[in-house]
Amino acid sequence: MKITKAERAAVFAKYDGRCAYCGEPLGDRWHVDHFEPVVRKLEWAPGGGVRTTSECYNPERHAMENLMPACAPCNMDKSSLNVETWRRKLEGACGVLRRNQPTYRHALRFGLVAENEARVIFHYEALNASLSRGHAEGVDVGLKR
Repeated sequence: MKITKAERAAVFAKYDGRCAYCGEPLGDRWHVDHFEPVVRKLEWAPGGGVRTTSECYNPERHAMENLMPACAPCNMDKSSLNVETWRRKLEGACGVLRRNQPTYRHALRFGLVAENEARVIFHYEALNASLSRGHAEGVDVGLKR
C-alpha cells in the first residue's frame, strides 16, 4: 500500500516528528503504521515458508486518519496487533524476561533494575491528555489522534 510524499509528510507531522507510540524523535528511517491493522495476506514462498503479499484483509483501514508515525522498533514489535493487544504484550515484558533471561534475573537480584506494574501509556495518549487538560483550562489547542 503506497502513500504519496505529501501524505508521508502529513503523517510525520502528526506528532511533530516523534513516534506516536514511544515518543522518540523519528530519524530518516521511520515507518508509517496502520493504527488499526490492515493485516496482510500470506502466500507460500518458493522453497518453503510463507511471506506477506501486497493484499490485505482490511483495505478500508488504509486511510490517512488511521496512519501513525512510528519508529522502526515500535512498528515491528506492534506488527499486525491492535494497540490494546500490543499494550498487554508490552505490559507482560518483565514476566517474559524473568522466565527467559538469566541475566535479567541477576540484574533484579542485584538491584540493577526495578520492575513496576505501570500501565503502558503511548505518546499519542499522553499528548492528547495534555492537550485536553490545556483545552479544559481555556488554552486554544488542537487535538491530534
